Amino acid sequence: MPAATGWLVRGKDGRLTAYAPGDGGVLRWTETRPGGPHWTGPELIPAPGLLPYVAVAQGADGYVHLVGLRRAPLPDGRTGTEVVYALQYQSGRPVRDWRPLGSPYPADPSLAAQMGHPSAVVDTDGSLNVFVRNAGGGVCARSQAKTGAWNAWVDLKGADVRGTVSAALAGDGRVEVLAAASDRLLRWEREKPGVRFERAPDVSLRAAPSSAAAAVTGGDGGLSHFWHDADDRTVRAWRPPAEAVAGSEGPEDAREADPVAAAGGAARLGDGTGTGPVAVLRTVVDGHDCTVVAHRDEATGRSALAAYPTEDEGAGASWTLTGGPCLGAPALALDGAGRVVMAVIGTDGALWVARQKDESGLALGAWVRASA
Repeated sequence: MPAATGWLVRGKDGRLTAYAPGDGGVLRWTETRPGGPHWTGPELIPAPGLLPYVAVAQGADGYVHLVGLRRAPLPDGRTGTEVVYALQYQSGRPVRDWRPLGSPYPADPSLAAQMGHPSAVVDTDGSLNVFVRNAGGGVCARSQAKTGAWNAWVDLKGADVRGTVSAALAGDGRVEVLAAASDRLLRWEREKPGVRFERAPDVSLRAAPSSAAAAVTGGDGGLSHFWHDADDRTVRAWRPPAEAVAGSEGPEDAREADPVAAAGGAARLGDGTGTGPVAVLRTVVDGHDCTVVAHRDEATGRSALAAYPTEDEGAGASWTLTGGPCLGAPALALDGAGRVVMAVIGTDGALWVARQKDESGLALGAWVRASA
């Protein structure tokens, strides 16, 4: 079930689509019209040999990229493991055939089998970038050129990486990569398409593996990163200090006034404890710029929701449990009517959604099983 949070996306036509791993491929549900409430699906996007995980990345063109790991027998009898991807151009339309991206270890299936699940992000050129934890505990990346051709796998180095890597696109075109190690988070940045990823200063904080996510929150297009603390499992928010942000221009830079970024620490968002990655959505609530966060509650297995004024973590965040127990991570998106939609895969394997009520605040309506 969903081990990432970006699995609910809105297409160019305003319809939402949800994706989840299924037997023999990826399950897909699609709204019949923008704003719902009816859905088609689940329909199976066949992918024999695909492991039960899918990363979903969407570009500004609305195209949806599905990325996963596939295992299949090799001619010599061994089992091969490779990264594969597929592309969907429009909501509800057929998905192009899965294409192989190989692995950093084309000659050694035993090392390829040790890769972590991939993460993906689409850059400002509309090109896909894929990241995996490699067999040595570092990170490898493979990036698509603007022409559509693929560059070779690149070793970004690093060590002791645990779980899945987080990758996100900042408003200024930078791609930021974050990976949890046992005693810190490792960081990489790429300023623009076509140049190399460079190591950025580590974050001397401990995050639970595979829990990191990011969203654009700054007026300058800067990212905030979110994760579950490795010790108490609460959600933390973090931004790079001003001097560590590419393009920072000194004391006048907006991030100098940001207490979280200036201190280089991470703000605790309330007392809610969770597992898996944190879902993040920035939206306007009652005229106020807000950041909405969601996760799977550690104690109950239910989804939980909180919101706070964007980049004002000091205002506090109060978590509310909602819906029944779910499998994997919840997802957040805005529907065609601009309402917050929260989605989960229930313990029955079905897609369940709750939409923001047409009233003040961020109250969600009743949970509804997706159906025609």
